[in-house]
Amino acid sequence: MKHSRVQTNVKNKEIEIEGMKIEEVNSAKYLGTTMNVDNLIEEEIKERIAAGNKSFFANKKIFQTKLITMKTKERLYHTVIRPVVVYGSECWVLTENIKQKLLVFERRSLRRIFGPTQKTNGE
Repeated sequence: MKHSRVQTNVKNKEIEIEGMKIEEVNSAKYLGTTMNVDNLIEEEIKERIAAGNKSFFANKKIFQTKLITMKTKERLYHTVIRPVVVYGSECWVLTENIKQKLLVFERRSLRRIFGPTQKTNGE
């Protein structure tokens, strides 16, 4: 398993199993999910939102074109962008702060797709 680590002055512990040395790390990415020592999900949420932004901006021209209906753009958002953000969410413990971050991402993305709204009373 490959992992990335930050060089620190603290000497990391090594575990030896059947002659193979394994280095202890504070966080590692496994199957696209970041696991850490403290079992906190905030870092994972930040990475997921960043990946959602990348996938949105990769498809920005599709979302801005006038040739595609709003309904189709909404379907594209729900099938292309949202799954990138909520991958692995079945095992997340959602706090109010995390819920708010996810809702902010969704509202911001939908505003970018649909543009400004008009009030129904003509204002």
